[in-house]
Amino acid sequence: MNIKLIIAAHKQCELPNDKIYLPVQVGKSLHPEMSLEGYQPDNEGENISEKNLHFCELTALYWGWKNVNADYVGLVHYRRYLGIRRDNEKFASVLTGEEAEKLCSQYDIILPQKRRYFIETILSHYEHTHDISHLEKTRRIIKKCSPDYLLAFDKVMNRTWAHMFNMFIMKKTLMDNYCQWMFPILFELERQVDLKNMSSFDARLFGRVSEFLLDVWIEKNNLPYKEVRMIQIGDENWPVKVRSFLMAKFFGKKYSRSR
Repeated sequence: MNIKLIIAAHKQCELPNDKIYLPVQVGKSLHPEMSLEGYQPDNEGENISEKNLHFCELTALYWGWKNVNADYVGLVHYRRYLGIRRDNEKFASVLTGEEAEKLCSQYDIILPQKRRYFIETILSHYEHTHDISHLEKTRRIIKKCSPDYLLAFDKVMNRTWAHMFNMFIMKKTLMDNYCQWMFPILFELERQVDLKNMSSFDARLFGRVSEFLLDVWIEKNNLPYKEVRMIQIGDENWPVKVRSFLMAKFFGKKYSRSR
């Protein structure tokens, strides 16, 4: 079984020592002077590398969709991986090729565990933390271009959980189907959004919106999946995350940087 897990990265970093992983340098078109040793640039073959400032890790996903030939393809990040084991040394918990092959022999889609918001729906959380017009425009695009997905979109928006970070492993034929549906929606959203006066943080909206579209696509097509652990490389500052979450919900202080 041929499995390729794309690691979206913008800098040189420690990588898993396993042949299933393929590090991809995102935004290479924007930084032609920088070449990461051992990384596949995302500006070769059919690509959207120049959109990386706004599409984030999706430029690696697009490159993989168009240029990787494998039975299963996945997307992870240089500081976020999938795994099934717990180890004090986090890199030792990252999914191995042998573990990935076993999972893929049983499941067509593997996702990270749900992120739960408990007191917020996805829609209300986005409204409190970002510009809600991004999701309102996305809904109108889906209503016009993919109306059979509208009920699934509304259902996902009213959940209190989501599979975040654009992380997954999928049978390549399913990933093709997902990308064929998702990217045209984002490209149309890009045409409708004025990025000129946005901060660099706010302008990364296409990566954020796409996180929810993965669940919409899965919900609409009634696709089974297996959840595994999300392995965060480096510490997460949970007190700051929780404080920012509560400040956004109760005091209207929107996010201004990644949490």
